[in-house]
Amino acid sequence: MATFIPHECLRAAPWKNGGGSTTEIAISPAGASLIEFDWRISLATITASGPFSSFPGIDRSLMLVDGDGLQLTFEGTRKVNLSAAQPMLWFPGEAAVEAQVKGTTTDFNVMTRRDCCRHQLEKITAPGRLARRSTATLLFIAGEGHVLARASDQQFALARYDALLLDADDAQEWRFDALQRTAVLCVDLFT
Repeated sequence: MATFIPHECLRAAPWKNGGGSTTEIAISPAGASLIEFDWRISLATITASGPFSSFPGIDRSLMLVDGDGLQLTFEGTRKVNLSAAQPMLWFPGEAAVEAQVKGTTTDFNVMTRRDCCRHQLEKITAPGRLARRSTATLLFIAGEGHVLARASDQQFALARYDALLLDADDAQEWRFDALQRTAVLCVDLFT
């Protein structure tokens, strides 16, 4: 059964280093800690430059959803810039990553434990259609505007930063109606 996750009901937790905060959108199993999860999806607000936390055994995807950009340095040498032109990046959670920001950025973050599951993150546009590829799918409204997500007997009105978690019992085909072009992030979770 689909679970609507309104952004207004989520709470941000500040980072220990003071460089930002994380708003957890969904985690499996429900109530798992940062050590025990199989997968976790969150929204991170970065306000200051500094290191990323290490997550050994975890595969991560980041997508920039707000802000001018973010420069990441991997293992002290390789630099990657996330921007509107190149907003997405995949990397292993155990990598040593240092972030440089020039202002506040907001990033969509997907983490999966590689010995039990994997994920695929893609950006699609509403209005449009989606054919799901997995038994668990999370839809996240990253752009401005409202989206009406519809399947055969289900319908959800979503605003910016709202999410919809679909399971195996939900429809495989979805239609997204919107008055303006709006970015929707789709996370397929494979277990």
